[in-house]
Amino acid sequence: MIRVQQLEKSFGKNEVLKKLNLHIPEGGIYAVLGPNGSGKTTLIKCILGMVIPDDGQIEVDGISVDQSWKYRKSITYMPQISQFPGNLRLRELLSMIKDLRGASSSEQELIDILGLKPFLNKKMANLSGGTRQKVNIVLALMFDCPILILDEPTTGLDPGSMIKLKNLLKQERDKGKTILVTSHIMSFVEEVADEIIYLLEGVIYFKGTIEDLKIRTDQSNVEHAIASITQSQSTIHV
Repeated sequence: MIRVQQLEKSFGKNEVLKKLNLHIPEGGIYAVLGPNGSGKTTLIKCILGMVIPDDGQIEVDGISVDQSWKYRKSITYMPQISQFPGNLRLRELLSMIKDLRGASSSEQELIDILGLKPFLNKKMANLSGGTRQKVNIVLALMFDCPILILDEPTTGLDPGSMIKLKNLLKQERDKGKTILVTSHIMSFVEEVADEIIYLLEGVIYFKGTIEDLKIRTDQSNVEHAIASITQSQSTIHV
């Protein structure tokens, strides 16, 4: 469970998060959406402890994130862009991450599902962008953490790999895990998300199911519903 209360963050004169309140219960896939600059990445990094808010409170499973770093052990984070050491072979990278994490892992099944076995002895610098993104997915899902935070996980994936990712996320959700995911691909969001959290200018304008979003905006299409919120800039209360 993640609880955010009155969260504020500014960078210079730019107010990114404005007294933001959010409650994410245990279990489910939550899509965090919004245009560029809406505060999505800042919110995620505040939850992860990578950005220190100016004011407000964040709790993960009842533990305040500013009191202990240990809560991070319950979270796996997949950044939008990962920088891997180019001289490492994929096999070596996986081994290194396992050693750093110091936890049991189940990467072999993921390697098989995503077709990465032929690349295990190849250097990361020689892998295509799509293949590196599959590596990202393996690293995010190989540890049994109750909370997954994935920033644009579909970037660079071919249609077949995107289907596999959808199935993997649903399997993790069915295990009772809480998954936060950002994406600009609305078809992906519509298929996997249990709820949408829509940010605009540092404020949550909507939180609820896709069906509820369509009803409230009087739109039958998710993209049109999102566009309707953005254009109107009239708050739909959480």
